[in-house]
Amino acid sequence: MQSNRTPRRIMLSILGAAALVAAPASASILNYVGECVPFARAASGIQIWGDAWTWWSQAASRYQRGQTPEVGAVVAFAKSSALPLGHVAVVSRVIEPRTIMVTHANWSRIGGKRGQVEQDVTLFDVSPDGDWTQVKVWYRDNEGLGGRSYPVHGFIYGRPVGGAKVARARPAPELTGERPDYVGSLIDAYAR
Repeated sequence: MQSNRTPRRIMLSILGAAALVAAPASASILNYVGECVPFARAASGIQIWGDAWTWWSQAASRYQRGQTPEVGAVVAFAKSSALPLGHVAVVSRVIEPRTIMVTHANWSRIGGKRGQVEQDVTLFDVSPDGDWTQVKVWYRDNEGLGGRSYPVHGFIYGRPVGGAKVARARPAPELTGERPDYVGSLIDAYAR
């Protein structure tokens, strides 16, 4: 969740993005610490800037968008009272039509601090029509899906819109782990 409201936050966001860009080729995106926006940009290859809630509208003329999850797509969370700046995460696995895994930064507290990356986190579609407009997210502090649902615009794919002057996005290879917990993901989603 990135804010353009204070110079300090802007500087921290720039430094976080610079750390991702300046990291040696052997560095992993999983070591990133910072806001969700620079992480999602680096992990997905989708080149959009600004607060997370603006990504959906910014993508309209540049990248294809939709309501079906795909590996490497960015999930664009809408602005809400719980997420005043929105949130973006990158799809790492599609488990079944209403359950996916994402890799994202700055969601759960890890060691008491926000900003770190979580790999292969469960996202469950709780929208009445199964269209990914409301989701629940696995939350480390609860060790399960959180009790709150969040509004989602949809998925931004790494494919340019016809005529857009952007390169096809290439997701980072570390989006998913070697052994994600598929069973745990489904238990989290359906054992409520």
